[in-house]
Amino acid sequence: MPDPIRVETAGPVSTIRIDRPEKKNALTASMYDSMSAALRAGEQSDEIRVHVFCGSPGAFTAGNDIKDFLAVAAGGEHGGNALEFLKTLVGVTKPVIAAVDGLAIGIGTTMLLHCDLVFATPRSLFKTPFLDLGLVPEAASSLIAPRLMGAQRAFELLCLGEAFSAERAEAAGLINAVVSVEALEDKAQDAARRLAQKPPQALAQARALMRGDPAEILARIDEESALFAERLKSDEARRAFEGFLGRK
Repeated sequence: MPDPIRVETAGPVSTIRIDRPEKKNALTASMYDSMSAALRAGEQSDEIRVHVFCGSPGAFTAGNDIKDFLAVAAGGEHGGNALEFLKTLVGVTKPVIAAVDGLAIGIGTTMLLHCDLVFATPRSLFKTPFLDLGLVPEAASSLIAPRLMGAQRAFELLCLGEAFSAERAEAAGLINAVVSVEALEDKAQDAARRLAQKPPQALAQARALMRGDPAEILARIDEESALFAERLKSDEARRAFEGFLGRK
C-alpha cells in the first residue's frame, strides 16, 4: 500500500501531507516515522527552507489510531514513534507551517503548538480528548497551552475536552487566521514562500530567540510521555478505548 504520508517538494518548500482519508487521517506508528523522516530530510537539505503540514479535505488528522492504543492496553508495548516525531518537531530549525481543514484531534491539535504559523478553515475543529480516554496531555501541551491561551482556556481544551471552533481557536491564539477552504493551502504556501525568501541564517536565529531553550519543552514531553505510557496500560484507558471502538 502507498505510504499515507506524502512529501511534496516545490522549490524551497517541503509539504508533508497526511493522506489517509478513509480513516480521517488517524496516525499509525509508521506514519509518525515517515513524518519524522520528512522533517529530518528537510532539515538536512540546503534547498529546503520551510516545512508545511497539510491533511485531506475535512480532516487534518483525527489523532492517534485508537487501535494502536488498545493494543498497548491489552498488553503490548508502547512504541516511541509518536514521541520521536514530537521531539523531531521540537528540534527543527526551519519554520513550520500548518494548514488545517476539518478535524484536528489529539496530536492534531497539540502539534500545532510547535508550529510557527497555523491557518485553518471555518469548518475546522480542535479537540484533545485525552482525559476522556483515560490519558494525560502530551506534546508539552500541559506547559505551552496555559502560556499561550491562559490557564482557564487551556484547562477547558486539555482537561474538559471542549471542542474549539476555528473562530475560538483564533481568539485563543492557537491559530493565526481563519481562511476559506478554497484559499487555505495557497495561504500556507504563500507564507512559506515569503519566509523562504528571508535571509536564512537571520531567520533561524530570530526563530531560535523567540522559541527559547528547547530543553524545558523536551523535559515536559518526557514527563508527559512517562505518564502517558503508564496510563495506556490502565483499566480506565482500556475501558475507554473499547467504548470508543464500540461506538464506532
